[in-house]
Amino acid sequence: MVDHARSTWRVSIRRACRALPVERSTYHYRSRRAGQAQLTERIKEIAATRVRYGYRRIHVLLRRDGWRVNAKRVYRLYREMGLQLRPQDAQAPGEGQAAGGPPPCDTIQ
Repeated sequence: MVDHARSTWRVSIRRACRALPVERSTYHYRSRRAGQAQLTERIKEIAATRVRYGYRRIHVLLRRDGWRVNAKRVYRLYREMGLQLRPQDAQAPGEGQAAGGPPPCDTIQ
């Protein structure tokens, strides 16, 4: 936006930033964060092999592997990659109960 204003009006960075609501420090800002490519690949590998793992369990596995990573970063990358823990289908009523359990209350006299 500032570059466009500079080229169109042929003004300095200072004047272009002043005309637009942009700080000069924001214009000159360069991120110092290292690339996330290796971490992203490792998260994809874990998510592919362990489909039922969410970002929290993936974070634990990364910490065990020696990655010094924050859970919030894992969550952000997990969401950016479009990974989501899909909800399991609800069980039908009566499924999953142990056979030979106590009888229903209405049959006891």
